[in-house]
Amino acid sequence: MSSDAVAIRAEGLSKAYRLYRRPSDRLLQFLMPGRQAGAEHWALRDVDFTIARGETFGIVGRNGAGKSTLLQMIAGVLQPTAGRVAVNGRVAALLELGSGFDPAFTGRENVYMNAAILGLTREEIDRRYDSIVEFAGIGPFIDQPVRTYSTGMAARLAFAVAAHVDADVLIVDEALSVGDVFFAQKCMRFLRDFQKRGTVLFVSHDTGAVLSLCDRALWLEGGRLRQVGPAKEVCEAYLAAFAAESAEAASDVPDPALTRTGSVRGIPSDDWRLAMLEAEKFRNALVPMEFDPDAPGYGERRASIVDVAVAPADGGPAEMLKAGHVVRLSITVEAAEEVARPVVGFYVKDRLGQYLFGDNTYLSHQHRNLRLPPGARLTATFTFQMPLLATGNYMVCAALADGDALSNTQQHWIHDALPLKVYGSPINHGLVGIPMLDIEVERSLRSVA
Repeated sequence: MSSDAVAIRAEGLSKAYRLYRRPSDRLLQFLMPGRQAGAEHWALRDVDFTIARGETFGIVGRNGAGKSTLLQMIAGVLQPTAGRVAVNGRVAALLELGSGFDPAFTGRENVYMNAAILGLTREEIDRRYDSIVEFAGIGPFIDQPVRTYSTGMAARLAFAVAAHVDADVLIVDEALSVGDVFFAQKCMRFLRDFQKRGTVLFVSHDTGAVLSLCDRALWLEGGRLRQVGPAKEVCEAYLAAFAAESAEAASDVPDPALTRTGSVRGIPSDDWRLAMLEAEKFRNALVPMEFDPDAPGYGERRASIVDVAVAPADGGPAEMLKAGHVVRLSITVEAAEEVARPVVGFYVKDRLGQYLFGDNTYLSHQHRNLRLPPGARLTATFTFQMPLLATGNYMVCAALADGDALSNTQQHWIHDALPLKVYGSPINHGLVGIPMLDIEVERSLRSVA
C-alpha cells in the first residue's frame, strides 16, 4: 500500500510503565534514574497494523488490553517506549470527552482553546462557533464555567468541537455512550456522514457496534496483537474466546405452565414463553418517552407529523409496554396543503442509528383514496409483535411522504420522534430477539444391535 493511501501505520509499537509499590519508590526513581525502583509493565508490546485512508477500523479487547494506550499514542498524547506510529492528516480524538477542558474557563473559552489545539485558526473558529454551540445544545451554559457542567454537558461540548475541525482521522473511544439518546443519535448521524470522507478509528466493548460501523478490526489481548482482519472474523474470534472462558450462569427461571395466549387472525399474538420471559431475570420492559414534534428532520412540510405514540394492543397504558407482546404504534399527520397520496411509515433504531425494523402504509393501502385536503388529519396505526430488545436506548423515526413506493416526496421525516428506554433483557447477542410462536424438540433413541 502506497504511503499516500495510508492514514495510520504502526510498527513495533510498544509502551512500558513502571509500577511502584510505595510513593517513596517513585521518588527514588526520580532522584536516581539509573536505578530501577519499580516493576516494569508493558501496556502494549510489538503491535503492527496499517489503516487505509477512508477506512473505518475497529479495536476490540477487554479492559486492560491496551486499547486506550494505543489510542493515546496515535493521538500524540503519549510517546511510545519502542516502535513508531505515523498518522497522515489532522486528527480529532474523542477519547475522554471533556477531560481537556479547563474547569475555570467558560464553555466559550474552552471551545476556542480546544479548537486551536486541534489546529484551527482564530478566524476559522469564529466562523464555526455558532454551529459548534448549536451542535452541543447546552444553551446559555456556554458562557458559564465548565466546572458547573454535568459530565454529559462537557461531553456534548467536546464532541461538538471535534466535529467541526475538519479532521482527516477521527478517533472514537466509547464516546457515543455519553449524553442522552437524542445527542447520541445526532453523534451517530455525524459519524456516518464523516465515514464518507474520512478515516475512523473506533474502539468499543460492543462488538455489535464494531460490526455495524467497521470494515476491519484489531483484537488486543494483554497488550499484544491477537488478530487483525475483516471486522466479522475478528469479532467472531473475540466473542468465541470470551465465551470459552466464561462459565454459563445458572438460571433461576420459574417453570410456569406454557400456555398459548390470544390470537390475531388465527396467529398467536404473544410469545408463548412470556410467563418465563417476564420473570425478573429476563423482564424486557419498554418505557416510551414523549413525542417531540420539533426533533431534527426534513421535508417539504405540506403536511406534518403531529403525534407519535406506542401502547399495548390490549388497550393498557403505555407504561405497561413489554417486548414480546403485541403493540400498536400510531402516527398522526395533519395537512397544511393538499397531499394526494400520503404514505406513513416508521423505523425503530438502536443507539448506533441502525434501522432494526420498520414498515409503511403503502403496500396495504395503495388502492385506497387517502387524499388529504388542507386541515385534514390521518392516523396510521401499525399493530405488531414487539421484538425482544437488548437493554438500552432506542428511537422511533417517523415519516410522511406523498407518492408511491418508487416515486415520492418526503413531506416530514423526524429522525428522533419518540425515544424508547429498554430495561432488562434476555438478549445477549444479536440486535433483536424474535418472538417465538412455538419451539419443538424431538428425540429418538436407537438401540445398537
